[in-house]
Amino acid sequence: MRVQRCFSFIDLSGFTALTESEGDERAVRVLTTFRQLVRDICSRRGVRIAKWLGDGAMLVGVENGPVVAAALELQLAAAGSDSITVSCGITAGEVILLEGDDYIGHCVNVAARLCDMAAGGEVLADSGALTGLPPWGAVLDREERAIRGLEQPVTAARLGLRLLEGTVVDDPVCGIPLTREVAPEQLRDRVGNEVWFCSDSCRDTWERRPAPAEDDQGSLRSPLIG
Repeated sequence: MRVQRCFSFIDLSGFTALTESEGDERAVRVLTTFRQLVRDICSRRGVRIAKWLGDGAMLVGVENGPVVAAALELQLAAAGSDSITVSCGITAGEVILLEGDDYIGHCVNVAARLCDMAAGGEVLADSGALTGLPPWGAVLDREERAIRGLEQPVTAARLGLRLLEGTVVDDPVCGIPLTREVAPEQLRDRVGNEVWFCSDSCRDTWERRPAPAEDDQGSLRSPLIG
């Protein structure tokens, strides 16, 4: 059966060197942290982890947007870590769904190759995936890249966060920096302040968060929240 999907391959950069320099136990701790981070991001954004690949993973989405957003959020989270650096390749296209849980197709192979080519901290995407670029994301540059096994080069876009001007506030769930103009979801908290979100998934997570007991709100132990 042919289906339309978006694919992202992600990989921990320098993992082999980390294992050699700091030992297996340290490498396992870093890998555990990485996998938990990927699980948290993917579960919130509705992206499926199709398979773990040692120090990497294959991610799949029915739509491009959640996959691209998950990759950019992962890079932001990794940038704030002293132990995790991630490379990422993203493509979208038609593939064959084999036996219900495997995908066969050209774009799967290209996504894996783009991940291999990406430097630590880079997200490389083909043109088919760019329709999912969120308003707070940006194409930093484009370059034709020769890919092993393919006759024709692929135009790969390097993605990142958009350079913002004016008042910038972080999404309270994922930490993506936003301005009012690039925040696709906006709400007001209980005291009337605007709260900006990068996506409906982060908005839903914020709305469903547990509230403190009424007698604790505004106290030193539990500051007033929306």
